[in-house]
Amino acid sequence: MANNQTMQVLVTGGAGYIGSVLVHHLLEQGCKVKCLDRFFFGTESLNDVSSHKNLQMIKDDIRWFTPDVLDDVDIVMDLAALSNDPSGELDPSKTYDINHLGRSRVAKLSKSKGVEKYILASSCSIYGFRDEVSDEKTPSNPLTTYAKANHMAENDVLRLADSNFTVTALRFATVYGISGRMRFDLAINAMTLGLFKTGKIPLNRDGKQWRPFIHIKDAVRAYSAVIDAPSDIINGQIFNVGSDTQNYQLSDVAKMVGYSVGVSYEIEWYGSPDHRSYRVSFKKFKEMLGYEVKYTPDQAAREIYNALRSGTLIDSPKTHTVNWYKHLLASYELMKEVVVKDTVL
Repeated sequence: MANNQTMQVLVTGGAGYIGSVLVHHLLEQGCKVKCLDRFFFGTESLNDVSSHKNLQMIKDDIRWFTPDVLDDVDIVMDLAALSNDPSGELDPSKTYDINHLGRSRVAKLSKSKGVEKYILASSCSIYGFRDEVSDEKTPSNPLTTYAKANHMAENDVLRLADSNFTVTALRFATVYGISGRMRFDLAINAMTLGLFKTGKIPLNRDGKQWRPFIHIKDAVRAYSAVIDAPSDIINGQIFNVGSDTQNYQLSDVAKMVGYSVGVSYEIEWYGSPDHRSYRVSFKKFKEMLGYEVKYTPDQAAREIYNALRSGTLIDSPKTHTVNWYKHLLASYELMKEVVVKDTVL
C-alpha cells in the first residue's frame, strides 16, 4: 500500500469477519480508520486496537447513521451486510433493507460528502448456477436473497461513478481463514472445525458443486490493491476477486482439508444437493491491477486446526452467523414481551 499517513478510511461492518482483519491492516499501514458497526457480535475482534490513536469506533447502522460520520473521509469500504445466504433468508425484507438500500445510502452520502473512492463488498454468489466459467461480463443469476441484494446494490452504486467519485464493486470468492470474528459457517472453516471436533468433515450433498475460494488475508490485500490503483483503471468497474487456481468442487476441498491436516477422517454428508454451483474467472483483476493470491486452503486448514488444538481459537455460538442472529432475534422478541407485560402490570 502507498503512503497513507493522512488517509481517512471508513469501514462499515468493520468488526466483522473480514472487516476486523481489514481494520487491523489499515491501522498497520498508518491510515486513520473509522469503524462503523452494529457490533451484534461484540467488539472482541478489535479489542487489541480499541485504544489505537487512529481508530474511531462508531456504533451505528448504515441505514440511519448521520452524514457527519463521513466528514474528512477519503475512502469508504462498504462491508456492512447480513453476511451469508442462510442469514439473508431469515427475514428477506430486512436483507434487502440493509444489503441493498443501506449500502446504496452509504454510497449516495459518500458522494454528497466529497469522498474520493467508494468500494462495495459484493460476492461471486451472484453467478448462482453456471456450467461455464463466469467472468464480469457473464449475466448474473442470483438465486438467494443475499445474492439478489448484492446485485441490486452493485447496480445502484455503480451508477454514481463520475470523474469526482470513484466507485468499484468487488465480487469476492468464498473466504476462508482465521479472523478475530471467526466464522465456522464458511466451507473450509466449517470442514476444519468438524474434523477437529468429531473426526468427520461435513460435506453438503453431493459434493460436486463448484466454488471459488480466497484466503481472508488475500481478500484484505485486494482492498489495498484498489486503494492504490489509479481511479481511471477502477472507476465504474466490477472485479471478481480470487484466483483461477482456487476454483474447486466441494468434495475436493474436503479431501484437501483432510490431507493437509494429516489425520484420519470420515465424510459426514448433510442436506440436499446445493443448487448453487459456479466457477469464476479472476483474469481481469489480475491483469488490470497485477493482483495475485499468496495463500492456499491447505495452509489455512492447518492454521485453523492447530489454533483449535492449542485453544487460541474457540468455537462458540457467535462463530455461526445464522444461529447467532436467531439468538438475537429470540432475545429481542423476549425483551418486547417483557416490556409489554411490565407496561400492562
